[in-house]
Amino acid sequence: MGFYPRAEGHFIHRNQGSKEYIFIYCVEGSGRVTFENQDLHLQPNSFCIIPIATKHEYEATKNDPWSIYWMHFKGHLCPSLYERHLEVNEYAQKIPFDSERIAMFDRIFQMLSNEYASQQLEFANILGLHFLSSFIYLSVDGLNTHSKSNLIENIIAYLDQNLDSTLRTEDIAQKFNYSTSYVLNLFKKHTGYSLIQFFNLKKMQKACEYLKYSDLSIKEISFKLGFQDPFYFSRIFKKTIGQSPSEYREDV
Repeated sequence: MGFYPRAEGHFIHRNQGSKEYIFIYCVEGSGRVTFENQDLHLQPNSFCIIPIATKHEYEATKNDPWSIYWMHFKGHLCPSLYERHLEVNEYAQKIPFDSERIAMFDRIFQMLSNEYASQQLEFANILGLHFLSSFIYLSVDGLNTHSKSNLIENIIAYLDQNLDSTLRTEDIAQKFNYSTSYVLNLFKKHTGYSLIQFFNLKKMQKACEYLKYSDLSIKEISFKLGFQDPFYFSRIFKKTIGQSPSEYREDV
């Protein structure tokens, strides 16, 4: 592990990959990392993890070379840890700067450099796992509960304001400046629904209002709620409400 400041001319190519996982955290400048058909551009406050035994290449940008904290690591927990990373993060993940992470890194580095007793080395490795987890699990528990709740409320309000639109999860995540995977996991955790399931549920609730309180045709309601195919709208309505739109209108 180490810190490489303003790494001008830094270039690594490993055709057979590494015997360890490689963690790279960029704090200034920029650089490029390539592996598994991913061509990642690391900028300040972003990180990536290169999987074990995987062909890769990375280099600092020539006119603005990166400063990076790096760590090679391996162990029986690492495959699961890497799988979790891919599940909750993007390949190149942005992360808020936190001076405590840097202090933890420095502490681990000093312990591994100067301590030789088994207990101290064990503790350094436990801190290493904690350090990596603070990056990997940020999107699971990186914001306080109040902030998470506010984000969910803001997303729901945005959905309510756009019931006449066709939105993708990617569009909503971009609107709130978060990764798609983060928004998906957070929304599912707090509501029990995927974003699109919830959006369609809100649309169907609005459709019930139109059917009950307006003379709009089913086709007109479909268009007003962003469905260009009235038959598809009717299928979603029946799946959600348990009746077809015409059956629901007759009942009320």
